[in-house]
Amino acid sequence: MDRAPEPGTSEPPPPPEAGPVVYPDAHGWTFYGPEQGAPREAYGVTEDEGGNLWVAGGEEGLFLLRPGADTFERFTMDDGLRPYGYLKNGKAPVGPKYLKVISVAGGPAGTVFVGYQGHPDCENNFYVKGAKDPNIYKSGDADKVTLTATGIHVVHYDISSGPGVIGEEAGGREKICSILRIAWDKKHGNLWFGANHAFAWGDPDYQGNPTCNGQRECSGVLEHTHPYITAKDASGHQFRLTDAYYGIAVRPDGDVWFGGCNRSTRFRFMTVKVPRDFELARKQSENRSAIKNRIDVWPDKVDEVGIPGPGDRVDDNVSGMALMPDGSVWVSSFAWGVARMDSKGVVQQYALGTGGDRFVSALARDSSDNSVWAGHRWGGGLTRLKGDTTLRYSEALGPLAYHPVWDIQSVGSGTERRLLVAFGTDESGRPGAIGIYRAE
Repeated sequence: MDRAPEPGTSEPPPPPEAGPVVYPDAHGWTFYGPEQGAPREAYGVTEDEGGNLWVAGGEEGLFLLRPGADTFERFTMDDGLRPYGYLKNGKAPVGPKYLKVISVAGGPAGTVFVGYQGHPDCENNFYVKGAKDPNIYKSGDADKVTLTATGIHVVHYDISSGPGVIGEEAGGREKICSILRIAWDKKHGNLWFGANHAFAWGDPDYQGNPTCNGQRECSGVLEHTHPYITAKDASGHQFRLTDAYYGIAVRPDGDVWFGGCNRSTRFRFMTVKVPRDFELARKQSENRSAIKNRIDVWPDKVDEVGIPGPGDRVDDNVSGMALMPDGSVWVSSFAWGVARMDSKGVVQQYALGTGGDRFVSALARDSSDNSVWAGHRWGGGLTRLKGDTTLRYSEALGPLAYHPVWDIQSVGSGTERRLLVAFGTDESGRPGAIGIYRAE
């Protein structure tokens, strides 16, 4: 369909019959699929400062489209990707390794930061007496991947703390493993990992140290923090509630908005009394006195003071965040649509909260006009909030409107702006695609 989408509220076209995806000929769009060497399932898409397009291709690996090329290259563990950490002697855990690339963030020219999914139970295995398996608890985490003349150079971020680093966990800490989103803050020299359980900081200039054993002076990471609350299960047992930090939005001052399954927070890493004091910033999100900095975007029926039980909770299930020039931030949810918070974290507006619209799996600010793009999980493709107008792109996307949108990133500015969209496989197993939008 060779025309720009029109505003409206029309539903996407009926789901296609089984068979291969026919990529639409839509105005302003270019699509890449397996025919061009792209992965069947695109979990993330980004561009580095050199114009290289990188795609998180799940179990197929990491994919690259160089400027001017029309076919993707593929990288796996055979090329040096390292979806697992180091033992204290610098060696790899013994056993089969699991590769699933689920997030990417472009860095300097020729460099991309890559996030992996860990093994099932990677968050808990380290703490199981007599059953610790480093091939499980050391799985996942992140790499810095840089192009070389002959392939790639890989530096691994083992996002953990070694013996003696954390007072109350003197034996070490291994909780973070699946890296859901990554953000590179070039201005302040910070790298941010949104993950299962919590979020963490990385040094974007880290050169690696396999024998560091999780000591802060050589690990290249600071981990971790989370705006957790105390909740209770059906029996009344109390526990810390925290998970799935898909939302990351870096503020101009270097502080970062993080959004998770249960709460969001402003992590005051750069504006604490001594900038870059991770522990002091952590306290300003976690301490009991920091209750106002644990934001319940879609409020529970019982607040954290009342200790909510299973029937009291309305889990936010944050899927993304997008910072706006006025300091406000849009927050999307896998379950509840989108909300807009002011610069202090007070919710001012809700939108897309009904029907299929409310299942928003990705979010981005359009650098060309400050509109906001929402990608949907269960049909509908893309919705664009532009002032008081809602633009729906389901018709333009054709069959791709029934594929989940796992990531949206806006790169470039002005007439050079490009919107990058990662479409996953649909429920019938038809392959996804990479979409690049260059029109208005």
